[in-house]
Amino acid sequence: MALAVLYSRALAGLHAPLVTVEVHLANGLPSFTLVGLPEAEVKESRDRVRAALQTAGFELPARRITVNLAPADLPKESGRFDLPIALGILLASGQLQADGVEHYEFAGELALTGQLRPIRGALAMALATQTAGRQFILPRDNADEAALVREAQILPADTLLAVCAHLNGRERLPGWQGQAQGVARHYPDLRDIKGQAQAKRALEVAAAGQHSLLLFGPPGTGKSMLAQRLPGLLPPMSEQEALEAAMVQSLGSGGWQARHWGQRPYRDPHHSASSVALVGGGSSPRPGEVSLAHHGILFLDELPEFDRKVLEVLREPLEAGRITISRAAQQADFPARFQLVAAMNPCPCGYHGHPSGRCRCTPDQVQRYRGRLSGPLLDRIDLTLEVPSVPPEQLAAMPDGESSEAVQQRVAQAHARQQQRQGMPNARLGSRELEQFCVLDPTAQNMLTQASQRLNLSARAYHRILRVARTVADLAGRDALQVTDVAEAIQYRRGL
Repeated sequence: MALAVLYSRALAGLHAPLVTVEVHLANGLPSFTLVGLPEAEVKESRDRVRAALQTAGFELPARRITVNLAPADLPKESGRFDLPIALGILLASGQLQADGVEHYEFAGELALTGQLRPIRGALAMALATQTAGRQFILPRDNADEAALVREAQILPADTLLAVCAHLNGRERLPGWQGQAQGVARHYPDLRDIKGQAQAKRALEVAAAGQHSLLLFGPPGTGKSMLAQRLPGLLPPMSEQEALEAAMVQSLGSGGWQARHWGQRPYRDPHHSASSVALVGGGSSPRPGEVSLAHHGILFLDELPEFDRKVLEVLREPLEAGRITISRAAQQADFPARFQLVAAMNPCPCGYHGHPSGRCRCTPDQVQRYRGRLSGPLLDRIDLTLEVPSVPPEQLAAMPDGESSEAVQQRVAQAHARQQQRQGMPNARLGSRELEQFCVLDPTAQNMLTQASQRLNLSARAYHRILRVARTVADLAGRDALQVTDVAEAIQYRRGL
C-alpha cells in the first residue's frame, strides 16, 4: 500500500477542526515533503519522525515521501502531527499492518527516542473527537485532561511502539478514566487580613455579584492580599464552567494540570505586559490573560503603570465577555468572562493622604498620575474603594476577622438567588432585566438621581449602581431594593 490516510486535529481558537493526514510513497529520488500550510514546528517534524522511526527499529523508506495535511487552507502548527505522520509512513511502506485506522484520531509530538510528548489543546481535540465518534490516541501526559470529556474514548500511549502494537492487535492500549474531579481546591483565607472591614465588605459584594473592583491606597495596606482572597469567596464552579476554563487553559502555553480542575483561575500579569499578552494573538492566535482568567479573576496590580493603550483593550471584553482576534490568515474567538480586580497607589510616591504626611507630590503630579486611567475604563468598573493604612498599634490589637468559608456561604446564597431569579450574576444584567428586577421606591430613586447629578455619572455608571444595589439586597436576603442598598452602591462610585 503506497498510500495511507489517518486523522488528526488542528486548533482554531477553542475549536479543533479535522485534519486528514495523507502519506504517499512514490518512486524517485529519496525526499520528504510536507504540504498543507504547515508552520515551522510542523516542518521540523520530518527530522523528529526520521529519528524516532530509526530509534524504534523501523526504516525510513528511501523513496519520495509526500505528506499532505488537508484541508490545505487551514494553518497547521505545533508538533501534534508527528505521531500520525510516522504511522502513515509505516502503513504506506508496509512496515505496519493495521485495519480500522479510520476509527481513530491521533495526536502527539515524538521525541527522538520514540517517546510521546504532551501537546496543547488536548481537551478541545478530545471534545471534537468524541463528537465524531472516533477513539483518540494521544500522549499519556494529556490523558487526564482529555478524559474530562466524559463520553470520549481516550487511549493514552507512552511510545510510538505502543501505538503500533495496539493497531496491529498485539497489545491493546487500555482506556483512560479521568481522576481530576476529586481534586481539592485551596485558596488563601480572608481571616489572614486584619482590619479593613470596609474593603472586606466590598470584596464580599464583588464576589456575590461578580462585579469588577478597583482598590486604591498607600503601599502595604493589603490591596494585593484582598485580591488574592477573592477566588475563595466565589461560589463553586459548575461542571460546565470548569470544563470551559480547563479548555482555555489547555490552549495556553502553560497547559492544563489535573490539580487545577474546578479551581477559579487567578491571573496577575506584570504591568509591563503588552496588549497581545492581555487579549491574545500571534500568527496562530492563542488566548491572552483575559481568556485564561475565564470564570476567574484577572488582577492588575499597579494599574496606572500599565501602558494606557494596553488598558484600553480591556473595554470590549469587560462588556461582551468574549474576545475576537482577527489576523490576515485566520480569526479566533475566545471566551473572556473574567472578573477584573485592580489595585493602584493614590499618587506617584504612593503616600497621598497618608497620616504620616510623607507625600511630597504636587496636585498636578497626582492628577497626571490618575489621568493615566481613561474615563471609559473607570466607567466600566463597578466598585472603587480606598484601602487606608492601619496604624501598627491597632493592627496588633485587632482580632481575627471572618474566614473565607463563612463569607463564601453568604456569597453562595446570594448567587443562588440571582440564578433562580434571572439565571445570571447581577453584573451581567441588561437594561430589560434592570427594569424588571431593580425597581426603586420614590425615596431611593430620588437619592440615585441626585447622586447622578452631583457625581456627573454616565448612563453606564447609573446602571452599574443599580446592579451593585441589587447585589447588596441579595446579600441581605431582600427581594425589594431599599434606600440603604442604593446608598451603599453609591458609595462605591465615589473613590477616585
